[in-house]
Amino acid sequence: MAPTATEYADIDAEIAGQRLDNFLLGRLKGVPRSHVYRLIRSGQVRVNSGRVRPHHRLQAGDRVRIPPVARGSMEPREALADPPAWLEGRILYEDQRVIAVDKPSGLAVHGGSGVSWGLIEALRVLRPKEHHLQLVHRLDRGTSGCLLVAKRRSALRTVHALIREGQVEKRYLSLVRDQWQHGEKLVDLPLRTDVRRNGERHVTVAATGKPARSRFRPVDLFPHASLVEVLLETGRTHQIRVHAAHMGHPVAGDERYGDPAFNTRLAAKRLKRLFLHASSLSLDWPEGGSLSVSAPLPDDLTRVLNRLASKPPGARNRSGTRRPRPKSAAAR
Repeated sequence: MAPTATEYADIDAEIAGQRLDNFLLGRLKGVPRSHVYRLIRSGQVRVNSGRVRPHHRLQAGDRVRIPPVARGSMEPREALADPPAWLEGRILYEDQRVIAVDKPSGLAVHGGSGVSWGLIEALRVLRPKEHHLQLVHRLDRGTSGCLLVAKRRSALRTVHALIREGQVEKRYLSLVRDQWQHGEKLVDLPLRTDVRRNGERHVTVAATGKPARSRFRPVDLFPHASLVEVLLETGRTHQIRVHAAHMGHPVAGDERYGDPAFNTRLAAKRLKRLFLHASSLSLDWPEGGSLSVSAPLPDDLTRVLNRLASKPPGARNRSGTRRPRPKSAAAR
């Protein structure tokens, strides 16, 4: 298909404050992420006739020049196989401000880096009349569970402000190596992200990193593994995986920071993915009311726990608590 004509987008109050790269990724649906950044850096994209960087924040009244872009074969509508058939059933909650989705493991949150489309592209196909859908936060491709998407720019700004203030509660379930003997433990260690030559991000505990806090709590103990709940007090890249590995309890199925021998042992229990699940998310809206959603532990992970157990599923563990059962999603 031939390239589209040059477009000009006028920024209103709803879009104001959004980064230029995120605005274009939403506008140029189906165009590879790497190509969008190339358009910005080469100066083909202009804001008020001037060159700007990808992270430039748009303001109300700005005019954005969008150059001709060929999109035909990359359009999500053509690339996705009937997304409503599978995605509609994974929506946990939806209102005028946000959509909460139970993201499956193996699905990227957005296209790019060799992935033609992700959850946000599929959701835009599923909700074609919602023109401002944006990811509120991200989950690693291997992580399943609660993911929040904003339907309005104002909702995105509000939730981002709540996240900065520590007012959004995000809890995860993870299976880690060996028996957790630390009780409830706050891991307060800064993390630094480095980008290797192949573009892969690698995170390490480092004094020069950004503050990162994860609160671990044991839920169930097995002979060579522990099910833990993790409350995130910050949201750094690979935070749980790096903190857990630093504590000597790498996450099962983690090929980047994990223990190959432990992963092999869990593979014998038919674990085929990263054992990390975003189980719940909650917040209180500043204007009143609250949002609380939860996603049950997927069946494949539940079956792994059952194979690890030396007692019937649901029996009391050594701490006297029960393995978490699937919870329904709710919003108040």
